[in-house]
Amino acid sequence: MLITNVRAHHIRIPYDAGVASFRQGASAITALDTVMVEVSTDAGVTGWGDAFSYVCPRSTATAIDEMIAPQARGLEVPDAEGIPAFMDRVQRNLHLFGRYGITMFAISGLDIALWDLAARVQGVPLHRLIGASKRARIPAYASLLRIGNPEHVAGECETALRRGYTAIKLHETTVPTVFAARQAIGAAIPLMVDLNCPMDATEATAFAHACRAAVPKFLEEPVWPPEDFATLAKVRREGGIDIAAGENACTVHQFRQMMTADAVSYAQPSVTKVGGVTEYLKVVALADERGVKLAPHSPYFGPGFLATLQLMSLRDDATFVEVFFMNRAACLWGGRIDVDANGTITVPQGPGLGYEPDKAIIERYRVS
Repeated sequence: MLITNVRAHHIRIPYDAGVASFRQGASAITALDTVMVEVSTDAGVTGWGDAFSYVCPRSTATAIDEMIAPQARGLEVPDAEGIPAFMDRVQRNLHLFGRYGITMFAISGLDIALWDLAARVQGVPLHRLIGASKRARIPAYASLLRIGNPEHVAGECETALRRGYTAIKLHETTVPTVFAARQAIGAAIPLMVDLNCPMDATEATAFAHACRAAVPKFLEEPVWPPEDFATLAKVRREGGIDIAAGENACTVHQFRQMMTADAVSYAQPSVTKVGGVTEYLKVVALADERGVKLAPHSPYFGPGFLATLQLMSLRDDATFVEVFFMNRAACLWGGRIDVDANGTITVPQGPGLGYEPDKAIIERYRVS
């Protein structure tokens, strides 16, 4: 079976996050940009991948068209055992253009699509191709966007609990918002705080001390720059709260540097950034070897989210899947990835990633 084409699909689905906001500089972002990677074959079987692209969809799509497609078009479709070597070759061929960021986002999209293809050829869901499923449903946490106002934070937390979520993550950088959330959700609900890399060691350590009474499960990416693992380790050591990081890390090599520095309690591989399923599995193996827990990054709604559910089903470790807390105008998978009344999402059981994307939604929200 030969790969006949690799195509990027840029779709943009509007959303409403209420009082919350997602900003890039001075601009508010009000739509979810997704770049899907479609790998076609001469046998008529298609695989779907997902390349990270929140604020860089045209750049990511161009990387797929100019760098990724020529690496794969016309070659034999690798099976599950052959994908790691195939992707290693792609990484080596493209290393000049960046080992992190957009190049790796595009590589991730191809890798996910190849794993989808391999499982589809075998007629099994991705998790069964890799190993034995241990969970049919994954608990979800509500990943709130930045709000800023403690009263509004409390209100959104209460709304999330009413919708069935059993854990909350904030994207806040002030102590009052953290305590407002804790008061709103009570002592039993897990609370996580993502700071998005704003602080130096002194500021981050002080923030950790100030928040300890609110009992966050972890502080996520508190320091700038995110690759300063020595400082991250210092905050973890002196702050008294577990540290999570890794959504900005690409390939197992950077995760190894992070863990060697003893910088994290929770590793956060993002399947659409890290290098796809192949690198994600390497990070999982490394985390197990080093005694580091997992908290995958997954606030997206394309094939990468399905891949994350498939991968998380292989572990009975009580991890939550991350879901952006917002109302979308549409969903590629219908209502099948919605959080149920028990705060969980069903792991897809169909071949490959489990579901076929809704072609009508792709066409309706396509950005040409």
